[in-house]
Formats: sequence, structure tokens, C-alpha cells
Amino acid sequence: MEFLGFSLRNQLFVAPMAGVTDRPFRQLCKRMGAGLAVSEMVTSNSLLYGSVKTRRRADHEGEVAPIAVQIAGASPLMMADAARYNVDRGAQIIDINMGCPAKKVCNVMAGSALLRDEPLVGRILEAVTAAVPDTPVTLKIRTGWDAQQRNALRILKIAEQSGVRALAVHGRTRACGFRGQAEYDTIRSIKAVARIPVIANGDIDSPAKAKAVLESTGADALMIGRAAQGRPWLFREIEHFLNTGEHLPAPPVSEISAILLAHLEDLYAFYGLDAGVRVARKHVSWYTRGLPGSASFRSRMNQLLTAGDQRQAVRDFFSALAEDGGQLPVSGVPAEQFEELAA
Repeated sequence: MEFLGFSLRNQLFVAPMAGVTDRPFRQLCKRMGAGLAVSEMVTSNSLLYGSVKTRRRADHEGEVAPIAVQIAGASPLMMADAARYNVDRGAQIIDINMGCPAKKVCNVMAGSALLRDEPLVGRILEAVTAAVPDTPVTLKIRTGWDAQQRNALRILKIAEQSGVRALAVHGRTRACGFRGQAEYDTIRSIKAVARIPVIANGDIDSPAKAKAVLESTGADALMIGRAAQGRPWLFREIEHFLNTGEHLPAPPVSEISAILLAHLEDLYAFYGLDAGVRVARKHVSWYTRGLPGSASFRSRMNQLLTAGDQRQAVRDFFSALAEDGGQLPVSGVPAEQFEELAA
């Protein structure tokens, strides 16, 4: 796929997710079939540029191009500075967050709260595109603040007039959070009039769903978030299905174990052993959700304090599963059902 001057493997993008899409996760998803991966959002507050967390989020060493960085904030001047800061450190695409529904983000008028102030949206977009004229700027939004304030079509026009090069749409309002069904009809109406690429986001959790969303919306690409947590091979499954119409077999337990163990090593190297062990816990939880015995395993895992203990626990858990058949028993189950199955 040709996208903003880059030749991508396909039209499957990893959604930016706070606390999830760090460099190890982005690199893993790209290896497993994603065409593009967007970083977790980086603050536009210049006072935080020197923090360990911000420096880590801006670390793209060894990452496969293009490097896409998402920035968040409510000040046009600070957002422009953040764009320049990240481009100077290797960002090749700047993405602007106007879709995050988190209260702590919306309470400072950032994320999806910006959708309520269309003039400010325009000023931010114009400031950022002017600050990095040689770098493509993209925008991620929701369909509006709530059911009474769906203004995605107006935001699209503001974005186009401001020089934004592509628009990703999570098919829910901010008020919806992650509840209910994604509004693919809204995304379709946006794509019908857009002069820039439109990326569909929301509830894409299987190869069949991916194909249906592409066909129903006419979107140029798909953005996949929560469903890839603990299932990075979802990208290769979707890619294969879109290309051939055939489903890949579920990954064997031995492969899942190998992927997870390699992911853990990347986390330990990236964060350091102490922080890496803490970050690893949520990933282990995602990889094992829905698997037999996973609830008690997660409980034990959260008590382990060293990387060595985590490694051994993962090996033991998956070795026991392999003895019971060696195949992922719940492959293809929609993401929202995993917790219910694992309970």
C-alpha cells in the first residue's frame, strides 16, 4: 500500500494505545504482519520532554520505517513544538490525538474533548502542519463528543483545509467509551466525501470482520487496537485472509510461547529488568486470556518479582497446554469475549 509517500506492506495499522504501543509492541506487530504502527501518545508539554517516560516513548532505535508518533495536547503552540521535537528525533509521520476518551486527558481539553471546540481544532491542525511542513500530519478522532454532537464530517473538512494528510476514525463517540457497536455507517459517510485517506477503527477483531469493515466503509486502511493485545499474529491472519480468502490455522501453543518469551525479553531490555517485569504482567495476561487455567496462572504471575521467575512460569504454563493438544483453543474469539471466557 502507498501511504503518504511510504510503501507499506499492507493496509493494516496498529492503533496508538497508551501504555501498550511501546517500541517492543510496535516492532512485534510489524514482524507479525502490520503495515504501520503508531506510537502511544506523547505529551505536548515541553516541561515533560526530559522525563524518562517521554524519552522512552520517543525512542525509535531499530524500528522499521515509517516511524509514526502520536502527540496530544490542547495548545496550538505546544503541539507545534511537540511535532518539531519528535521529527527532530526521527518521527516520519506526526499523528494528532483527538480521540482519546480518558477522563484525565479530556479534563485538560485534550483528546476527544477537542471535538467540542472546532475553531481550536483548526488552530491546532494549522499550527502543527506549519511546524513540520515536510512531514505528513495525520489525525485520529471519534465520531463526536456524544450522540447529540456527532461532528466528524465537519472535523474532516477542517482537517483537509489545514493540510492534514489522512484521517483515522474510531467509530464511536467519546460518551460511548468502548461500549456498543462501532458506527461503520458514519465512517462510510466520511469516506464518501473525503479527499484524504480514511482509516477505519473499532471492533476489528478477526479476518472476516476486517474484510467486512473494508467492504462496508470503503476505507483505505484498517486500524486495529485492543484485539491485537496478546494476539499480534492477528495481523498476519487478516493479511492472509484479505489476500487469499482463506483462514490461516490457529497458531500452535509452542509458537505462542515463543512469541511471548521473545516479547518479554524485548520488554526487559527496553524498560530495564525491574520496570520490565511490571510491564510484562499485563502482556502475559493478554496472551493467556481465554486459555485453560489462565485465571489462576495470571494471579500467580502477578506475584512474581523477577524476570527469571516470569520466564519459567510462562514456559511451564505453555508446556502444560502443549501436552493437552498444542493448539490455541479459542482462536478467532472476538476480543470482547476473552475476559468472559477466562473468568
